[in-house]
Amino acid sequence: MLPETCIFLFCFLICVPSLIKAATSLNLTLPSQHPNPEAVAQEVQRSVNVSISRRDLLSTSMNDQSQCLTGNPIDDCWRCDSNWANNRQRLADCAIGFGQGALGGKGGQIYVVNDSSDRDTVNPTPGTLRHAVIQDEPLWIVFQSNMVIKLKHELIINSYKTIDGRGANVQITGNGCLTLQYVSNVIIHNVHIYDCRPSGDTNIRSSPTHFGYRSKSDGDGISIFGSRNIWIDHCALSHCTDGLVDAIMGSTAITISNSYFSYHDEVMLLGHDDKYLPDSGMQVTIAFNYFGEGLVQRMPRCRRGYIHVVNNDITEWKMYAIGGSGNPTINSQGNRYTAPSDPSAKEVTKRCDTDEGQWSNWNWRTDGDVMVNGAFFVPSGGGFSTQYAKASSVEPKSSVLIDRLTINAGVLGGPRDNSFIMHGSSTTTTGGSSNGGGDGDFFGMMFGSGGASTQLSPSTTLFFSLLILYLTTKHGGLL
Repeated sequence: MLPETCIFLFCFLICVPSLIKAATSLNLTLPSQHPNPEAVAQEVQRSVNVSISRRDLLSTSMNDQSQCLTGNPIDDCWRCDSNWANNRQRLADCAIGFGQGALGGKGGQIYVVNDSSDRDTVNPTPGTLRHAVIQDEPLWIVFQSNMVIKLKHELIINSYKTIDGRGANVQITGNGCLTLQYVSNVIIHNVHIYDCRPSGDTNIRSSPTHFGYRSKSDGDGISIFGSRNIWIDHCALSHCTDGLVDAIMGSTAITISNSYFSYHDEVMLLGHDDKYLPDSGMQVTIAFNYFGEGLVQRMPRCRRGYIHVVNNDITEWKMYAIGGSGNPTINSQGNRYTAPSDPSAKEVTKRCDTDEGQWSNWNWRTDGDVMVNGAFFVPSGGGFSTQYAKASSVEPKSSVLIDRLTINAGVLGGPRDNSFIMHGSSTTTTGGSSNGGGDGDFFGMMFGSGGASTQLSPSTTLFFSLLILYLTTKHGGLL
Protein backbone atom coordinates (compact mmCIF):
# COMPACT_ATOMS: atom_id res chain seq x y z
CA MET A 1 0.00 0.00 0.00
CA LEU A 2 2.78 2.41 0.90
CA PRO A 3 4.51 2.27 -2.55
CA GLU A 4 1.19 2.95 -4.31
CA THR A 5 0.51 5.91 -2.00
CA CYS A 6 3.97 7.33 -2.66
CA ILE A 7 3.51 6.97 -6.41
CA PHE A 8 0.14 8.74 -6.20
CA LEU A 9 1.55 11.61 -4.13
CA PHE A 10 4.53 11.94 -6.49
CA CYS A 11 2.25 12.12 -9.54
CA PHE A 12 -0.05 14.55 -7.77
CA LEU A 13 2.80 16.90 -6.87
CA ILE A 14 4.22 16.73 -10.39
CA CYS A 15 0.93 17.18 -12.25
CA VAL A 16 -0.93 19.73 -10.17
CA PRO A 17 1.53 22.63 -10.72
CA SER A 18 1.28 22.03 -14.48
CA LEU A 19 -2.49 21.97 -14.28
CA ILE A 20 -2.53 25.15 -12.23
CA LYS A 21 -0.23 26.89 -14.70
CA ALA A 22 -2.38 25.78 -17.63
CA ALA A 23 -5.57 26.81 -15.88
CA THR A 24 -4.14 30.22 -15.10
CA SER A 25 -3.17 30.77 -18.72
CA LEU A 26 -6.74 29.82 -19.69
CA ASN A 27 -8.14 32.44 -17.27
CA LEU A 28 -9.59 30.03 -14.73
CA THR A 29 -12.52 31.75 -13.06
CA LEU A 30 -14.25 31.52 -9.72
CA PRO A 31 -17.87 30.39 -9.51
CA SER A 32 -20.10 33.45 -10.20
CA GLN A 33 -17.19 35.51 -11.58
CA HIS A 34 -18.47 37.61 -14.49
CA PRO A 35 -16.56 37.09 -17.77
CA ASN A 36 -16.77 40.80 -18.69
CA PRO A 37 -16.51 43.04 -15.60
CA GLU A 38 -16.44 46.18 -17.76
CA ALA A 39 -19.95 45.34 -18.97
CA VAL A 40 -21.17 45.10 -15.38
CA ALA A 41 -19.67 48.51 -14.57
CA GLN A 42 -21.33 49.93 -17.66
CA GLU A 43 -24.70 48.49 -16.67
CA VAL A 44 -24.43 50.06 -13.20
CA GLN A 45 -23.92 53.47 -14.76
CA ARG A 46 -26.80 52.88 -17.16
CA SER A 47 -29.13 52.03 -14.26
CA VAL A 48 -28.12 55.21 -12.43
CA ASN A 49 -28.71 57.31 -15.53
CA VAL A 50 -32.14 55.75 -16.09
CA SER A 51 -33.22 56.29 -12.48
CA ILE A 52 -32.09 59.90 -12.43
CA SER A 53 -33.77 60.62 -15.78
CA ARG A 54 -37.01 59.02 -14.58
CA ARG A 55 -36.98 61.13 -11.42
CA ASP A 56 -36.33 64.33 -13.33
CA LEU A 57 -39.05 63.54 -15.84
CA LEU A 58 -41.70 62.66 -13.23
CA SER A 59 -40.81 65.60 -10.98
CA THR A 60 -42.28 67.93 -13.59
CA SER A 61 -45.66 66.24 -13.18
CA MET A 62 -45.58 66.37 -9.35
CA ASN A 63 -47.36 63.02 -9.02
CA ASP A 64 -47.16 60.81 -5.93
CA GLN A 65 -44.41 58.59 -7.29
CA SER A 66 -42.14 61.52 -8.10
CA GLN A 67 -42.02 62.41 -4.41
CA CYS A 68 -40.37 59.12 -3.42
CA LEU A 69 -37.87 58.84 -6.27
CA THR A 70 -34.26 59.80 -5.52
CA GLY A 71 -32.46 58.64 -8.65
CA ASN A 72 -30.79 55.87 -6.65
CA PRO A 73 -31.70 52.76 -8.69
CA ILE A 74 -31.67 50.39 -5.70
CA ASP A 75 -33.96 52.47 -3.51
CA ASP A 76 -36.24 53.50 -6.36
CA CYS A 77 -36.75 49.82 -7.14
CA TRP A 78 -38.71 49.12 -3.93
CA ARG A 79 -39.21 52.18 -1.70
CA CYS A 80 -41.98 53.72 -3.82
CA ASP A 81 -44.17 50.71 -3.03
CA SER A 82 -46.26 51.77 -0.01
CA ASN A 83 -47.03 48.09 0.53
CA TRP A 84 -43.38 47.00 0.63
CA ALA A 85 -43.75 45.40 4.08
CA ASN A 86 -46.09 42.83 2.56
CA ASN A 87 -43.77 42.26 -0.38
CA ARG A 88 -40.39 42.19 1.33
CA GLN A 89 -38.82 39.75 -1.07
CA ARG A 90 -39.12 42.30 -3.87
CA LEU A 91 -35.85 43.67 -2.45
CA ALA A 92 -33.95 40.69 -3.90
CA ASP A 93 -34.67 42.01 -7.41
CA CYS A 94 -33.16 45.44 -6.70
CA ALA A 95 -29.42 44.80 -6.41
CA ILE A 96 -26.99 46.17 -8.99
CA GLY A 97 -23.38 45.44 -9.87
CA PHE A 98 -21.48 42.26 -9.24
CA GLY A 99 -23.72 41.15 -6.37
CA GLN A 100 -26.95 41.55 -8.31
CA GLY A 101 -27.39 37.79 -8.48
CA ALA A 102 -27.65 37.43 -4.68
CA LEU A 103 -30.98 35.74 -4.02
CA GLY A 104 -30.79 35.77 -0.24
CA GLY A 105 -33.84 33.99 1.11
CA LYS A 106 -36.02 34.75 -1.89
CA GLY A 107 -38.66 32.09 -2.37
CA GLY A 108 -38.30 30.86 1.20
CA GLN A 109 -40.32 31.32 4.37
CA ILE A 110 -40.42 34.47 6.47
CA TYR A 111 -38.63 33.82 9.78
CA VAL A 112 -39.50 36.29 12.55
CA VAL A 113 -36.77 36.84 15.15
CA ASN A 114 -38.56 37.45 18.46
CA ASP A 115 -35.72 36.80 20.91
CA SER A 116 -32.59 38.98 21.05
CA SER A 117 -30.60 36.59 23.23
CA ASP A 118 -27.55 34.55 22.17
CA ARG A 119 -27.02 32.11 25.03
CA ASP A 120 -25.83 28.93 23.31
CA THR A 121 -23.73 28.83 20.13
CA VAL A 122 -24.12 25.07 19.68
CA ASN A 123 -27.84 24.72 20.42
CA PRO A 124 -29.33 28.14 19.61
CA THR A 125 -32.82 28.94 20.84
CA PRO A 126 -35.57 28.93 18.21
CA GLY A 127 -36.66 32.50 17.54
CA THR A 128 -33.13 33.91 17.82
CA LEU A 129 -31.07 35.31 14.96
CA ARG A 130 -28.48 32.56 15.44
CA HIS A 131 -31.13 29.86 15.07
CA ALA A 132 -32.43 31.53 11.90
CA VAL A 133 -29.16 31.96 10.02
CA ILE A 134 -27.91 28.38 10.42
CA GLN A 135 -30.91 26.71 8.77
CA ASP A 136 -30.32 24.91 5.49
CA GLU A 137 -33.38 26.16 3.58
CA PRO A 138 -33.78 29.68 2.14
CA LEU A 139 -35.16 32.07 4.78
CA TRP A 140 -36.14 35.73 4.76
CA ILE A 141 -35.32 36.84 8.31
CA VAL A 142 -37.19 39.80 9.85
CA PHE A 143 -37.47 41.17 13.38
CA GLN A 144 -40.55 41.36 15.58
CA SER A 145 -39.44 44.57 17.32
CA ASN A 146 -36.46 46.81 18.01
CA MET A 147 -33.62 44.80 19.50
CA VAL A 148 -29.95 44.86 20.47
CA ILE A 149 -28.36 41.48 19.76
CA LYS A 150 -25.15 41.00 21.75
CA LEU A 151 -23.39 38.05 20.22
CA LYS A 152 -21.64 35.55 22.43
CA HIS A 153 -19.38 34.46 19.54
CA GLU A 154 -19.27 34.97 15.77
CA LEU A 155 -22.54 34.45 13.93
CA ILE A 156 -21.95 31.91 11.13
CA ILE A 157 -24.49 32.47 8.36
CA ASN A 158 -25.62 29.67 6.04
CA SER A 159 -26.41 30.08 2.33
CA TYR A 160 -29.66 31.56 1.00
CA LYS A 161 -30.42 33.91 3.87
CA THR A 162 -31.67 37.50 3.97
CA ILE A 163 -31.28 39.47 7.20
CA ASP A 164 -33.88 42.22 6.70
CA GLY A 165 -33.97 44.85 9.46
CA ARG A 166 -36.58 47.09 7.82
CA GLY A 167 -39.35 48.16 10.19
CA ALA A 168 -37.26 47.75 13.34
CA ASN A 169 -34.12 49.21 14.88
CA VAL A 170 -31.81 46.20 14.81
CA GLN A 171 -28.35 46.44 16.35
CA ILE A 172 -25.78 43.65 16.20
CA THR A 173 -22.73 43.90 18.42
CA GLY A 174 -20.48 41.84 20.67
CA ASN A 175 -18.10 38.99 19.95
CA GLY A 176 -17.18 37.95 16.42
CA CYS A 177 -20.15 39.49 14.56
CA LEU A 178 -21.13 38.21 11.10
CA THR A 179 -19.21 35.47 9.27
CA LEU A 180 -19.96 34.24 5.75
CA GLN A 181 -17.63 31.32 5.05
CA TYR A 182 -17.90 29.15 1.92
CA VAL A 183 -21.53 30.19 1.39
CA SER A 184 -23.52 31.90 -1.34
CA ASN A 185 -26.61 34.06 -1.81
CA VAL A 186 -26.71 36.17 1.34
CA ILE A 187 -28.33 39.62 1.69
CA ILE A 188 -27.69 41.76 4.78
CA HIS A 189 -29.97 44.77 4.85
CA ASN A 190 -30.77 47.66 7.23
CA VAL A 191 -28.94 46.74 10.43
CA HIS A 192 -26.49 48.54 12.72
CA ILE A 193 -23.23 46.65 13.29
CA TYR A 194 -20.69 47.97 15.79
CA ASP A 195 -18.18 47.16 18.55
CA CYS A 196 -17.32 43.75 17.12
CA ARG A 197 -14.51 42.06 19.06
CA PRO A 198 -12.34 38.97 18.54
CA SER A 199 -13.69 35.79 20.08
CA GLY A 200 -13.68 32.07 19.56
CA ASP A 201 -11.74 29.06 20.81
CA THR A 202 -15.11 27.39 21.15
CA ASN A 203 -17.67 25.25 19.33
CA ILE A 204 -20.16 27.07 17.06
CA ARG A 205 -22.98 25.60 15.01
CA SER A 206 -23.03 26.46 11.29
CA SER A 207 -25.99 24.28 10.18
CA PRO A 208 -28.65 22.09 11.80
CA THR A 209 -26.40 19.05 11.34
CA HIS A 210 -22.93 20.48 11.98
CA PHE A 211 -21.04 22.36 14.63
CA GLY A 212 -17.30 22.60 15.00
CA TYR A 213 -14.42 24.20 16.83
CA ARG A 214 -13.67 27.78 15.82
CA SER A 215 -10.34 29.43 16.55
CA LYS A 216 -10.18 33.10 17.50
CA SER A 217 -11.89 35.46 15.04
CA ASP A 218 -10.47 38.82 13.94
CA GLY A 219 -13.28 41.04 15.16
CA ASP A 220 -14.60 42.06 11.73
CA GLY A 221 -18.05 43.56 11.38
CA ILE A 222 -18.77 41.35 8.36
CA SER A 223 -16.24 38.70 7.29
CA ILE A 224 -16.71 37.23 3.80
CA PHE A 225 -14.48 34.17 3.28
CA GLY A 226 -14.54 32.08 0.09
CA SER A 227 -18.13 33.18 -0.61
CA ARG A 228 -20.10 34.51 -3.58
CA ASN A 229 -23.31 36.32 -4.50
CA ILE A 230 -23.31 38.60 -1.48
CA TRP A 231 -25.17 41.92 -1.11
CA ILE A 232 -24.74 44.30 1.83
CA ASP A 233 -27.17 47.24 1.68
CA HIS A 234 -28.28 50.08 3.96
CA CYS A 235 -26.16 49.04 6.92
CA ALA A 236 -24.27 51.21 9.41
CA LEU A 237 -20.86 49.91 10.50
CA SER A 238 -18.37 51.35 12.99
CA HIS A 239 -16.01 50.73 15.93
CA CYS A 240 -14.89 47.16 15.16
CA THR A 241 -11.56 45.60 16.15
CA ASP A 242 -10.40 44.63 12.65
CA GLY A 243 -12.22 45.48 9.40
CA LEU A 244 -15.78 46.73 9.02
CA VAL A 245 -16.16 44.56 5.89
CA ASP A 246 -13.45 42.11 4.77
CA ALA A 247 -13.79 39.87 1.70
CA ILE A 248 -10.99 37.35 1.15
CA MET A 249 -10.00 33.87 -0.04
CA GLY A 250 -11.62 33.77 -3.48
CA SER A 251 -14.82 35.63 -2.61
CA THR A 252 -16.56 37.27 -5.57
CA ALA A 253 -19.86 38.61 -6.95
CA ILE A 254 -20.27 41.14 -4.14
CA THR A 255 -22.11 44.47 -3.92
CA ILE A 256 -21.74 46.84 -0.96
CA SER A 257 -24.21 49.69 -1.28
CA ASN A 258 -26.07 52.47 0.52
CA SER A 259 -24.17 51.94 3.76
CA TYR A 260 -22.70 54.36 6.30
CA PHE A 261 -19.13 53.74 7.49
CA SER A 262 -17.67 55.73 10.39
CA TYR A 263 -15.20 55.72 13.31
CA HIS A 264 -12.77 53.06 12.23
CA ASP A 265 -9.19 52.62 11.08
CA GLU A 266 -9.00 49.83 8.46
CA VAL A 267 -12.44 50.09 6.89
CA MET A 268 -12.59 47.50 4.10
CA LEU A 269 -10.15 44.83 2.88
CA LEU A 270 -10.73 43.08 -0.44
CA GLY A 271 -8.29 40.23 -1.02
CA HIS A 272 -6.39 37.83 1.19
CA ASP A 273 -2.78 38.16 0.07
CA ASP A 274 -0.90 39.50 -2.97
CA LYS A 275 0.15 35.95 -3.83
CA TYR A 276 -3.27 34.36 -3.39
CA LEU A 277 -4.20 33.75 -7.04
CA PRO A 278 -7.93 32.97 -6.66
CA ASP A 279 -8.51 36.56 -5.54
CA SER A 280 -7.74 37.59 -9.13
CA GLY A 281 -11.36 36.60 -9.76
CA MET A 282 -12.73 38.84 -7.02
CA GLN A 283 -15.29 41.31 -8.38
CA VAL A 284 -16.86 43.91 -6.08
CA THR A 285 -19.19 46.86 -6.63
CA ILE A 286 -19.06 49.65 -4.02
CA ALA A 287 -21.91 52.08 -4.70
CA PHE A 288 -23.85 54.94 -3.05
CA ASN A 289 -22.09 54.60 0.32
CA TYR A 290 -21.15 57.36 2.74
CA PHE A 291 -17.65 57.05 4.17
CA GLY A 292 -17.88 59.49 7.04
CA GLU A 293 -16.48 60.63 10.32
CA GLY A 294 -13.42 59.17 12.01
CA LEU A 295 -12.15 56.95 9.18
CA VAL A 296 -8.45 56.45 8.52
CA GLN A 297 -7.81 54.20 5.50
CA ARG A 298 -8.98 51.30 3.29
CA MET A 299 -12.09 52.64 1.54
CA PRO A 300 -11.27 50.03 0.22
CA ARG A 301 -7.80 48.41 0.22
CA CYS A 302 -7.66 45.95 -2.70
CA ARG A 303 -5.53 42.95 -3.63
CA ARG A 304 -6.02 41.61 -7.15
CA GLY A 305 -9.52 41.48 -8.63
CA TYR A 306 -11.76 44.12 -10.24
CA ILE A 307 -13.21 46.77 -7.93
CA HIS A 308 -15.84 49.25 -9.17
CA VAL A 309 -16.14 52.26 -6.85
CA VAL A 310 -19.09 54.30 -8.07
CA ASN A 311 -21.10 57.30 -6.79
CA ASN A 312 -19.84 57.20 -3.20
CA ASP A 313 -19.27 60.15 -0.87
CA ILE A 314 -15.80 59.60 0.60
CA THR A 315 -14.84 62.21 3.19
CA GLU A 316 -11.82 63.19 5.24
CA TRP A 317 -9.66 60.08 5.48
CA LYS A 318 -6.64 60.32 7.76
CA MET A 319 -4.16 58.41 5.53
CA TYR A 320 -5.71 57.58 2.14
CA ALA A 321 -9.04 56.55 0.62
CA ILE A 322 -8.31 53.80 -1.93
CA GLY A 323 -5.27 51.58 -1.63
CA GLY A 324 -4.03 48.38 -3.13
CA SER A 325 -1.31 45.93 -4.01
CA GLY A 326 -0.99 42.85 -6.20
CA ASN A 327 -2.20 44.63 -9.37
CA PRO A 328 -5.94 45.07 -8.78
CA THR A 329 -8.11 46.89 -11.32
CA ILE A 330 -9.76 49.92 -9.70
CA ASN A 331 -12.48 51.69 -11.66
CA SER A 332 -13.46 54.91 -9.82
CA GLN A 333 -16.49 56.63 -11.35
CA GLY A 334 -18.62 59.58 -10.26
CA ASN A 335 -17.43 59.72 -6.64
CA ARG A 336 -16.84 62.76 -4.48
CA TYR A 337 -13.50 62.70 -2.65
CA THR A 338 -13.14 65.31 0.11
CA ALA A 339 -9.57 65.46 1.39
CA PRO A 340 -8.68 66.21 5.03
CA SER A 341 -7.00 69.46 6.05
CA ASP A 342 -3.68 67.64 6.56
CA PRO A 343 -1.53 68.71 3.55
CA SER A 344 0.31 65.37 3.58
CA ALA A 345 -2.89 63.33 3.14
CA LYS A 346 -4.49 64.86 0.04
CA GLU A 347 -3.87 61.89 -2.25
CA VAL A 348 -6.88 59.61 -2.70
CA THR A 349 -4.79 56.64 -3.83
CA LYS A 350 -2.02 54.60 -2.24
CA ARG A 351 -0.07 51.75 -3.81
CA CYS A 352 0.82 49.74 -0.72
CA ASP A 353 4.36 48.38 -0.32
CA THR A 354 5.05 48.76 -4.06
CA ASP A 355 7.38 51.05 -5.98
CA GLU A 356 6.33 52.98 -9.07
CA GLY A 357 8.21 50.69 -11.41
CA GLN A 358 5.82 47.92 -10.40
CA TRP A 359 2.51 49.80 -10.21
CA SER A 360 2.84 52.02 -13.27
CA ASN A 361 1.01 49.41 -15.37
CA TRP A 362 -1.77 48.76 -12.86
CA ASN A 363 -5.18 49.72 -14.21
CA TRP A 364 -6.38 52.43 -11.79
CA ARG A 365 -8.61 55.03 -13.36
CA THR A 366 -10.81 57.96 -12.42
CA ASP A 367 -13.81 59.03 -14.49
CA GLY A 368 -16.23 61.80 -13.53
CA ASP A 369 -14.91 61.99 -9.95
CA VAL A 370 -14.98 65.35 -8.17
CA MET A 371 -12.00 66.24 -5.97
CA VAL A 372 -12.65 68.58 -3.02
CA ASN A 373 -10.26 70.40 -0.71
CA GLY A 374 -7.15 69.53 -2.68
CA ALA A 375 -7.85 65.81 -3.14
CA PHE A 376 -6.15 64.18 -6.10
CA PHE A 377 -6.27 60.72 -7.68
CA VAL A 378 -3.11 59.25 -9.27
CA PRO A 379 -4.22 57.05 -12.21
CA SER A 380 -2.05 54.39 -13.80
CA GLY A 381 -1.92 51.62 -16.36
CA GLY A 382 -4.10 50.87 -19.32
CA GLY A 383 -7.22 52.56 -18.07
CA PHE A 384 -7.18 54.95 -20.99
CA SER A 385 -7.09 52.27 -23.66
CA THR A 386 -9.65 51.54 -26.37
CA GLN A 387 -11.12 48.83 -24.15
CA TYR A 388 -11.77 51.35 -21.40
CA ALA A 389 -13.22 53.89 -23.83
CA LYS A 390 -15.71 51.29 -25.00
CA ALA A 391 -16.69 50.42 -21.42
CA SER A 392 -17.16 54.10 -20.62
CA SER A 393 -19.57 54.73 -23.48
CA VAL A 394 -22.22 55.28 -20.81
CA GLU A 395 -20.89 58.36 -19.09
CA PRO A 396 -21.12 58.40 -15.29
CA LYS A 397 -23.43 60.97 -13.79
CA SER A 398 -21.51 63.85 -12.28
CA SER A 399 -20.75 63.58 -8.60
CA VAL A 400 -22.64 66.84 -8.07
CA LEU A 401 -25.55 64.39 -7.73
CA ILE A 402 -23.83 62.55 -4.87
CA ASP A 403 -25.96 64.29 -2.24
CA ARG A 404 -29.08 62.96 -3.94
CA LEU A 405 -27.74 59.44 -4.50
CA THR A 406 -26.42 58.99 -0.95
CA ILE A 407 -29.06 60.96 0.98
CA ASN A 408 -30.37 57.76 2.57
CA ALA A 409 -27.05 55.92 2.99
CA GLY A 410 -27.07 53.95 6.22
CA VAL A 411 -29.97 52.43 8.12
CA LEU A 412 -33.48 53.49 7.12
CA GLY A 413 -36.20 54.42 9.60
CA GLY A 414 -34.04 55.80 12.41
CA PRO A 415 -30.49 56.99 13.03
CA ARG A 416 -28.77 56.21 9.76
CA ASP A 417 -25.31 55.96 11.35
CA ASN A 418 -24.01 54.64 14.68
CA SER A 419 -23.62 58.03 16.38
CA PHE A 420 -26.20 57.05 19.00
CA ILE A 421 -23.71 54.61 20.56
CA MET A 422 -22.50 55.55 24.02
CA HIS A 423 -19.11 54.18 23.11
CA GLY A 424 -17.11 52.55 25.85
CA SER A 425 -20.14 51.08 27.58
CA SER A 426 -22.71 48.46 26.71
CA THR A 427 -25.57 50.98 26.82
CA THR A 428 -27.25 52.39 23.74
CA THR A 429 -29.87 55.08 23.45
CA THR A 430 -32.26 52.80 21.57
CA GLY A 431 -33.18 49.15 21.80
CA GLY A 432 -36.21 47.69 23.47
CA SER A 433 -35.46 44.11 22.50
CA SER A 434 -37.86 41.27 22.92
CA ASN A 435 -36.70 38.33 25.00
CA GLY A 436 -39.65 36.05 24.71
CA GLY A 437 -37.68 32.83 25.04
CA GLY A 438 -38.36 31.76 21.46
CA ASP A 439 -41.66 29.95 22.07
CA GLY A 440 -43.57 32.09 19.56
CA ASP A 441 -44.41 31.43 15.94
CA PHE A 442 -41.13 32.44 14.28
CA PHE A 443 -42.04 31.10 10.85
CA GLY A 444 -44.43 33.15 8.74
CA MET A 445 -45.99 32.79 5.32
CA MET A 446 -44.50 30.81 2.46
CA PHE A 447 -43.67 32.64 -0.77
CA GLY A 448 -44.18 30.42 -3.76
CA SER A 449 -42.20 32.45 -6.25
CA GLY A 450 -38.50 33.21 -6.36
CA GLY A 451 -35.28 31.78 -7.59
CA ALA A 452 -34.36 28.19 -7.03
CA SER A 453 -31.50 27.28 -4.76
CA THR A 454 -28.74 26.34 -7.17
CA GLN A 455 -25.73 24.40 -5.93
CA LEU A 456 -22.40 23.39 -7.43
CA SER A 457 -22.14 19.82 -8.59
CA PRO A 458 -20.06 17.54 -6.33
CA SER A 459 -17.37 17.18 -9.02
CA THR A 460 -17.09 20.96 -9.45
CA THR A 461 -16.97 21.46 -5.69
CA LEU A 462 -14.24 18.82 -5.32
CA PHE A 463 -12.17 20.40 -8.10
CA PHE A 464 -12.28 23.88 -6.63
CA SER A 465 -11.67 22.56 -3.11
CA LEU A 466 -8.49 20.82 -4.28
CA LEU A 467 -7.45 23.89 -6.24
CA ILE A 468 -7.94 26.29 -3.34
CA LEU A 469 -6.26 23.87 -0.93
CA TYR A 470 -3.21 23.69 -3.19
CA LEU A 471 -3.00 27.44 -3.76
CA THR A 472 -3.49 28.13 -0.06
CA THR A 473 -0.66 25.86 0.99
CA LYS A 474 1.54 27.13 -1.78
CA HIS A 475 0.94 30.84 -1.38
CA GLY A 476 -0.05 31.37 2.21
CA GLY A 477 -2.03 29.58 4.89
CA LEU A 478 -5.63 30.06 5.85
CA LEU A 479 -6.40 32.81 8.30
